[in-house]
Amino acid sequence: MAFHEYGGSESGDTMITLPRWVLEIGKENQDIFFTDREGRRNTECLSWGIDKERVLHGRTGIEVYFDLMRSFRTEFDDLFSEGIICALEIGLGASGELKYPSFPERMGWRYPGVGEFQCYDKYLLQSLRKAAKLRGHSLWARGPDNAGHYNSRPHETGFFCERGDYDSYYGRFFLHWYGQMLIDHVDNVLSLASLAFEETNIIVKVPAVYWWYRTPSHAAELTSGYYNPTNQDGYSPVFEVLKKYSVTVKFVCSGLHMSSQDIDEAFADPEGLCWQVFNSAWDRGLAIAGENAETCHREGHMKLVEMAKPRNDPDRRQFSFFVYRQPSLVQGTMCFSELDDLIKSMHGEIVGDLVS
Repeated sequence: MAFHEYGGSESGDTMITLPRWVLEIGKENQDIFFTDREGRRNTECLSWGIDKERVLHGRTGIEVYFDLMRSFRTEFDDLFSEGIICALEIGLGASGELKYPSFPERMGWRYPGVGEFQCYDKYLLQSLRKAAKLRGHSLWARGPDNAGHYNSRPHETGFFCERGDYDSYYGRFFLHWYGQMLIDHVDNVLSLASLAFEETNIIVKVPAVYWWYRTPSHAAELTSGYYNPTNQDGYSPVFEVLKKYSVTVKFVCSGLHMSSQDIDEAFADPEGLCWQVFNSAWDRGLAIAGENAETCHREGHMKLVEMAKPRNDPDRRQFSFFVYRQPSLVQGTMCFSELDDLIKSMHGEIVGDLVS
């Protein structure tokens, strides 16, 4: 279920905005949208700051999400009862992924920029002020002023650079609060989703923010809401909440086809991030599903099979399912042949041939 704008790289030419009535409210109260440090509003999804604020014609953000989920469940009751609809993916942020909209191309972001914190609407700032006051440091009620811009590199900023302010007393306070807003949003939405869709498997999509993973700060993960520098584990607290609702974690296996040069330039580690996410979820008994993000080819398929069915895992853990997205521009015979091999490998028929 999408609670976000759908379009762009997700769907080609198709563009589905937020409902018109929501956008009309946004014209009068732009603070219902995520906002960057320059005051630019992102209409891709609603700010988590209004989850419990009655600003949507007398309803909170959470109530609007619940009303849609409940209506969907009622409208398609027959399909649920017959088991035709047996699982639902619940959108929890930008692009349906559990993240802040920190990398908006419409604002000029380009890979591998660190992105920007999205906490400058008045509702999130109110939450930040409250947290700073409770901590006894009212001057901390602000976002960092040295975190660069969308396309900055970590070493170009005073916040994300090695020994930067991200690891200062203020930096740790801010990043913990920023990540906690993401965790609270997950908890709020899933608590109601579990009521609306009893006995239906819930799927949550976790982003693959792998660039700058090999730097101390993990800057891109920080702006997207995951407090995961080298001295923290930013995924465990999130997955503890997901464990409460026994969800399936769907992870987009992205960046697996990068060249060594591209990986080195962005200090990226797609596979390292994958295994951190997988192990954190599996250690909590959560099911993992996968989805590809790039064009198919043999080397990429080998990596997908190895991730989906780790050969040396003593616990024999593997993906519960895999979503294969076929790019519309790639329709060659060779690609379909390799896709056939991938499917057979996922079923254990030709693993030796594909991986050899």
